[in-house]
Amino acid sequence: MIQQKRKQTGQLREWASQFGNDYVERNEFEEWKIGPGVEAFRRMIGGLELDSILEVGSNIGLNLIFIDRLFDGKVKLHAVEPNKKAYDRLVTNKINLTQSWNCDGFHIPLPDASVDLVFTNVVLIHIAPDDLGRIVDEIVRVSKKYVLCSEYFSHTPEEKPYHGQDGLLFKRDFGSFYLDRHPSLQVLDYGFLWQRELKIFDDINWWLFAK
Repeated sequence: MIQQKRKQTGQLREWASQFGNDYVERNEFEEWKIGPGVEAFRRMIGGLELDSILEVGSNIGLNLIFIDRLFDGKVKLHAVEPNKKAYDRLVTNKINLTQSWNCDGFHIPLPDASVDLVFTNVVLIHIAPDDLGRIVDEIVRVSKKYVLCSEYFSHTPEEKPYHGQDGLLFKRDFGSFYLDRHPSLQVLDYGFLWQRELKIFDDINWWLFAK
């Protein structure tokens, strides 16, 4: 496993604080979310043969619930979540987790190429540009077969206020960032999750890469 010097970013400090706790309260599980959630992941990864999946920045585990339903509980699920309140909800939710860690995505406690698919869903947008390469490298390192990235898109990198604060939301072409940093990745598919149709997904672009 690659050993990295631990570095606590300003964004991580915020997400581990009351600011991150407030996000947990805004994104609770509700039964109506199952339908659009399963449909979104069916479009992104439904055609893949997978034994294991890791979500980096899982919060309380909504996406993992959707994936568990999509694959009928037959895929081993792993999760990394830095906020303690979100992590506590994650491990008590009705999710068949194989492994989970209350830690950040810069230091995933797994060996190289150990999980079939690693993904983020509106998590990289909260990583400062100077730190983005480190977490992308860690995601690619842990992935055995596939990487899924679903994030807010902008043709040019830009910062936006997030719930009244600066320095917490950064948009860009994340697909191109992955390919520029890891040219060996192959684009398998990409698309758009339209909020008007899928409700819980806030107009997100996604990319699926093969390693």
